[in-house]
Amino acid sequence: MKIIDTHCHLDFDVFDEDRMQVVTQARANGLAAFIIPAIKKQTWQALITMCETLPDAYYALGLHPVFIGEHQYDDINALKDILETSRPIAIGEIGLDFYDKSLDIEKQLTLFEQQLQLACDIDLPVILHVRKAHEEVLACLKKYPVKGGVVHAFNASLQQAERYMVYNFKFGFGGMLTYERSSKLRKLARELPIDSMVLETDSPDMTVQAHRGERNSPEYLPDCLASLAQIRDLPISEIADQTTQNALKVFKDLRI
Repeated sequence: MKIIDTHCHLDFDVFDEDRMQVVTQARANGLAAFIIPAIKKQTWQALITMCETLPDAYYALGLHPVFIGEHQYDDINALKDILETSRPIAIGEIGLDFYDKSLDIEKQLTLFEQQLQLACDIDLPVILHVRKAHEEVLACLKKYPVKGGVVHAFNASLQQAERYMVYNFKFGFGGMLTYERSSKLRKLARELPIDSMVLETDSPDMTVQAHRGERNSPEYLPDCLASLAQIRDLPISEIADQTTQNALKVFKDLRI
């Protein structure tokens, strides 16, 4: 049984003391690959270097909307430059975050659209962060026909999900699925087509119920898998195989 963590931040310094142990244990737990999205320009090169040393780690490059205050408009040119010598698995983590009212909306929109255009130009999928902005993101996707991707930590409506699927997007489900109080999310996970779902941890954030209050880790992805299997009333092995195949369809450069 092989599973893929399609979204984790193993490059964060909270993993500096035990990163290799975490990867080793995660692999023992069935993880065949880790996708690590960047959040800002200052982390790109270190992330690339780290993935060269970690087994089965793949990087994505992008400008995370939550850090919009740290981004410069010229960072897009820096992204274009680094893509001339490196091949990420995707452009990400990118998107729109209208939940935090302190974040500059116009700057978010400008950088998001530029990154979507770049993804179109180099034929890569995107990893989306979306909070309180699904309609705006869907409008952007209509203008920029990227080759699909993953909506990270998806928690919108079934109707919005159907519109994302028109653009070949999958939906990331992780630690919040393990909490019984996440009734809306669990209902969504029950109703979505099984071929539209991928697993993720978002480590070190959004940890599973069994490790509440602790640092999240790719090691705990099997907890997310088990919860999804229970919600769908399907064998764990079937969910593992399906979500892995879904990830491979999105991330064409992934090898397991």
